[in-house]
Amino acid sequence: MNHEALSNAPRLLIEADLQPVQGSRFQPTGFPDLGAASYDGPDGERMLLVESAQSMANRLEKVCWDEVAEDWVEPLQGLSMIKVKDGKGGFVTSSVLEAHRINSPYILEGNDTTVLDMLKHELADMAEGAVDIRKLASVLLRYDTNALLHGVFLAKSDLAGGRLRLPRVVSAFIEAEDAREAQSGGVKNDHVNPSGDTGRGFGNVPFARTEFASPKITAYFNIDLSQIRGFGLSDNVQKLLLALAAFKIRRFLETGLRLRTACDLDLTDLRVTRPSGFQLPTLGELEAELPGLIQAVADEGCFAEPRVTEVRWDGMSKKKGKKDKDSDAAGE
Repeated sequence: MNHEALSNAPRLLIEADLQPVQGSRFQPTGFPDLGAASYDGPDGERMLLVESAQSMANRLEKVCWDEVAEDWVEPLQGLSMIKVKDGKGGFVTSSVLEAHRINSPYILEGNDTTVLDMLKHELADMAEGAVDIRKLASVLLRYDTNALLHGVFLAKSDLAGGRLRLPRVVSAFIEAEDAREAQSGGVKNDHVNPSGDTGRGFGNVPFARTEFASPKITAYFNIDLSQIRGFGLSDNVQKLLLALAAFKIRRFLETGLRLRTACDLDLTDLRVTRPSGFQLPTLGELEAELPGLIQAVADEGCFAEPRVTEVRWDGMSKKKGKKDKDSDAAGE
């Protein structure tokens, strides 16, 4: 990657044009009590939110995970993370998969307080006064590299009074322009007892279905270069975080565009809108670059050893106050 070309840029902005793999209809994300998020754009054009920033964060993390090996995909192996295992040593989850990353209740709310105790010890001097973002970033890098890119909110009263927070470095969303409803429906047929009790799963059940069509579907990606530099970490760490962010975007666009059963998309064009003239490396180039950057950062002693911190989950700790339990609802 040409890191010099980005040295003075505050943001790296990327746009990707998408289209349905087959046909013209697609199904957007839905929200409770709202359904599809349609709205009027600045010029009055009907717009549709196909994928939210929160959902895209999860998808950008998912493409980094090998579900069979229960580990990072091969080019990312060696990055720090936290794994949660049960009493028999079986895999439960990891900080890569958890919505709140290192702030997952499976990591911080269980009887195994390994990670919580480490955070209390390493961040003890932030109990009062301003939060030292640089120190927080270095601690997160040590245990959960992914949290530096996707943000974290350590909403626990015994960790600096619940004030430890990093916003997302990488944000993304997908929008569709001039979106029009495609109404359809169907029926679940019961050939044995068509007039049976539908509340118990019997009988014929008709249903309505709303999909959409659009002449333009665009995925937007924003990498906050100023925030990466603001962490005050070494040049190698900054290069690693940028390459990791670019890898997530490239891999998502190549392998992660089947968003739902009725929303399977293809990439048709990719462009960098800021800074002008910068070319995003290919997935192959990033896969070749990342192992060397991971090793360089490890050689600087920035990762915990071993790189994977393990905690055991055998249920919720009984020593939790109401404030801590309620605070988990907060997002990054």
